[in-house]
Amino acid sequence: MLTGIGIMLLTFVAMEGVAWVMHKYVLHGFLWFLHKSHHTRHNHAFELNDLFFAYYGFLSMLFFIFGTDPIDYRFWIGAGITLYGVAYFLIHDIFIHRRIRLFGKTSNVYLKALNMAHKVHHKEQGKHGSESFGMLWVAPRYFRSAYEIVNKQEQEKRGSVHY
Repeated sequence: MLTGIGIMLLTFVAMEGVAWVMHKYVLHGFLWFLHKSHHTRHNHAFELNDLFFAYYGFLSMLFFIFGTDPIDYRFWIGAGITLYGVAYFLIHDIFIHRRIRLFGKTSNVYLKALNMAHKVHHKEQGKHGSESFGMLWVAPRYFRSAYEIVNKQEQEKRGSVHY
């Protein structure tokens, strides 16, 4: 069981690398015609880009199916992919893009840095010129900027308190 949980966590971490490579070289490469919907404004709930979510769901399902009788390493790989998918949905779709309005503004430095990095990625709306292709890993420069912003906001809060 512990080995399985280890495989699941290792898969989750590895998925960040898979996501980065897929995003940079596949989505901003030969599958740009699908991913382009994510970089353009629209008024509908779904994007062609959402097909990638279905792809990873299908991949995870296959690992579950072929790893359950008896439960083996494939089951735990499927669980790791699923866990990453849940994190992606919560962080990318709900927190960053606000496709469902659940979260307000945050003073969490990591989440603010993540949001900043993603906004820099979307600054360039074309196929080329984007940066910051991961979902969970954030370059140190965004942490520094986020920390400065949060620190400034906290100082302003303390300074504006009147007794």
